[in-house]
Amino acid sequence: MSTTETVPTPTKPIGDPSAPVVAFEHVSIGFDGHSVLLNISFQARSGEMVIVLGPAGGGKSILLKLANGLIAPDAGRVRLFGLDLATLTQDEMFDLRSHVGMVFQESALFDSISVRDNVAYRLLEDRDDPEDVNRRVVESLKFVELEQAIDKFPAELSGGMRRRVAIARALVNRPSIILADEPTGNLDSKTGVEIMALFEDLYAQGNTLIVVTHEESIARHARRIVRLRDGLIESDGPVE
Repeated sequence: MSTTETVPTPTKPIGDPSAPVVAFEHVSIGFDGHSVLLNISFQARSGEMVIVLGPAGGGKSILLKLANGLIAPDAGRVRLFGLDLATLTQDEMFDLRSHVGMVFQESALFDSISVRDNVAYRLLEDRDDPEDVNRRVVESLKFVELEQAIDKFPAELSGGMRRRVAIARALVNRPSIILADEPTGNLDSKTGVEIMALFEDLYAQGNTLIVVTHEESIARHARRIVRLRDGLIESDGPVE
């Protein structure tokens, strides 16, 4: 699948524009006495598409939660747009997250509301102009070629269509970075290729993306691969 639709990039400056969008500095975290990530250091700069590749249960999803400030490391620092997440207030963290688009595993859509309301959900929290909200929703759904499904409910959609709605929801706030957690998981290979084509389109438009996956087959879509194994970075470099 390919599309010529574009999603406007954010215009509001945030943090230090010269800093990496995300930076992990000697980050470690564990749960119940079990280490998940050990002294992890890497960064993603503006306009990069990074695929974090590793086996299931290897800490990839934890990496995204750390990047989004949903959890805090046991040691080390996580910086987003140059800002040390550990130093931010709750309100500052809430504002910062408005610049991050998150595509969750299994899409995480609300079954009881329409596609329109699923995509609009984040905008409805802080915008009171219904015309602006609707314009952005349609814009995002056009990008994933699903504007015709705007009034359907998630149960009426295929797995691939639900995943595309999740991408539209991540884009609706015009984020500065998109974090995607196993976006092709449990999809057939053809649909998985279509989903990765959307991310390639976003990359081509200058967006910053971090995509985590356990599927070696989608590594060919990467310009850069960070291989994660047993809580450690095994390698970090171009796909070649």
